[in-house]
Amino acid sequence: MPYPEIRPRRLRRNAAVRRLVSETRVDPAELVVPMFVKEGLTEPRAVASLPGVLQHSRDSLRKAAVEAVQAGVGGIMLFGVPETRDETGSGGIDPAGILNVAIRDVISEVGDATVVMSDLCLDEFTSHGHCGLLTPDGGGVDNDATLAAYAEMAVAQAEAGVHVVGPSGMMDGQVGVVRRALDAAGHQDVSVLAYAVKYASAFFGPFRDAVESALEGDRRAYQQDPANLRESLREVELDVAEGADMVMVKPALPYLDVVSAVRAAVDVPVAAYQVSGEYAMVEAAAANGWLDRERTMLETLTSIRRAGAQIILTYWAVEAAQLLRARY
Repeated sequence: MPYPEIRPRRLRRNAAVRRLVSETRVDPAELVVPMFVKEGLTEPRAVASLPGVLQHSRDSLRKAAVEAVQAGVGGIMLFGVPETRDETGSGGIDPAGILNVAIRDVISEVGDATVVMSDLCLDEFTSHGHCGLLTPDGGGVDNDATLAAYAEMAVAQAEAGVHVVGPSGMMDGQVGVVRRALDAAGHQDVSVLAYAVKYASAFFGPFRDAVESALEGDRRAYQQDPANLRESLREVELDVAEGADMVMVKPALPYLDVVSAVRAAVDVPVAAYQVSGEYAMVEAAAANGWLDRERTMLETLTSIRRAGAQIILTYWAVEAAQLLRARY
C-alpha cells in the first residue's frame, strides 16, 4: 500500500494550527527594556534617532518602570546621563550620581516585581567617552585601573538596590573583579550579567545620541572585531569561569550565529541585546511604508529567541510584551 501523500501545509492552514505547532515563542518575561534617565530633566525628552525612546526625568522613569511591570516585561536595564562628566567618570561611582539615584527610584517604585539591572561602565560618565580610565599619556584605556573603578561602581549600584549589574566595558578580568567586590561588600545575591561578547559595531550610533556620548574615535582596541567568532567563545568561557551568572551577545541580529554558538557552549542563561541601530533601521523603514512595523518587530525578536537567546534586551520590550500577551 502506498504511503499517504505528505502535505506539510496542513500545519499552516490557519492561525490556530500555526499557534499550536509553533516551535519558538517569545515570552514577555524574557524581554528587558533599556531606559535612559538624564540628570536635571523635569520632563522626558525624545531621542531623535530612536523614535519612541525617551531620556527620562526621575519622575517619568518611575512611571515608565510601572508601565513596564504592568506589561509583564522581565527586566529593566538602566543607563544614566549625567549633567557633567570628568576624566575618571566619578559620577558613575558617586552614590548621588544619576544612575545610582535612578536605581533607588526604580527599586522604591517596583521592588521585586521585575528585575532591575544597571549598566556597569564608565562611558556615559567620562569626558572622553571611553569605557574606562585612560593611560597617563592618554593613548588608550588602562585595563587594570579601569577594573578598580568598576569594582567601586558595582558596589555603589548594589548598595542602591540593583538586582543585576551588567559590566559592559570589555576589560580583561572585569567579571572576576566585580564578583569579588560584590561578595566582599556583602552583596553575594547581586547577579552579574556579563557583556561577554560585544562587538565594535556600526549599529551603536543612536545609543550614543541617547547617552550624549563624548566619544571621539572608536573602541576597537577593547571591543571585538566583527569578523571573529572563536574569540567570542573564548571571552564567554573566561567570563563564566570568573563567575558570570548570565552572558550576553551585543548586537543581536548581525550576530545570530554567535548567539547560537554561545548557547551551545555554556549552561548559563544567554542574553542578546537588540541594539539601537537594529531598532532604528526598522523604525525608519516602517515610517517610510517599506515594512510592516509590528510584524517585523516580532519577527526579529523571534529570530533572536530561535538562535538561542533566553533573554532579549530591546527598545520594543514594553510594546512587544503587550502584543505578545494579546496574541497568546
